[in-house]
Amino acid sequence: MQPQVPEPQVEILQVSSADSLAALNRSEIDVQINTAKAYPRNIANVLNNIETLATMDEETASSCFYMLRRQGKLIEGPSVRMAEIIASSWGNIRVQARIIGNDGKFITAQGVCHDLESNYAVSAEVKRRITDKYGKTYSDDMQVVTGNAACAIAMRNALFKVVPMALIKKVVNKAKKVSLGEATSLEESRGKMVDYFQKIGVDQQHLFDYLGVKKIEEVNIDMVVELRGLANAIKEGTTTVSETFFPKPPVEATKAEGNPQKDLFGEESKKDEKAKK
Repeated sequence: MQPQVPEPQVEILQVSSADSLAALNRSEIDVQINTAKAYPRNIANVLNNIETLATMDEETASSCFYMLRRQGKLIEGPSVRMAEIIASSWGNIRVQARIIGNDGKFITAQGVCHDLESNYAVSAEVKRRITDKYGKTYSDDMQVVTGNAACAIAMRNALFKVVPMALIKKVVNKAKKVSLGEATSLEESRGKMVDYFQKIGVDQQHLFDYLGVKKIEEVNIDMVVELRGLANAIKEGTTTVSETFFPKPPVEATKAEGNPQKDLFGEESKKDEKAKK
């Protein structure tokens, strides 16, 4: 009779899918960081590639910057298209964007950028309204469109917190010059921009009021570049036609709102009442 062999003790470890996914992501990032350290970027080559792509033709150059006015101030910067060019040329970098919230009124998108060489990572959040002026929620398709625009802007904002703007300003300025076209006259450029804005519902008078001019002959080269940047801002969702040209009049504050001594219930605090007595 053969002696009985004891069965081996086997310990079963349960690993959750979340833990395994996190471990996989960590290993991927570790490999990418090691690769980035072994093959660092050449800044001169990177900037040359960015400039080559951004200024390859008039249409591409026109899409590389945005410009809009807020409370009388001109705001400008590199567009989403420029961010895509930089991300593809910078090298050793991770960028991503996703929707992290939808409360029925606003969509919140988060963009993340991670420079693998310096191991510097930044996230940026962007909110976009998903209700119309009557308070009605957008359709599912429009929410997807709005979400995609919010993700693109969040990705751009995160990227430009990692990539120094000092390195990009020269390329953006050159893109502005190329966007005007070598063979295009000022009159033709002005006409194109007026026609474009009329197609999206902005007549000449509103356009002139925005620029602070009275007639088309007063629109100069700088204003044409500004209108090209504004067109990009509207296309990528940084602003809207209504917000830019047809803003809602400010609501006048009521007396109750203007009185800092009013509490949340619209009554003066007991301390103030005692002081009056």
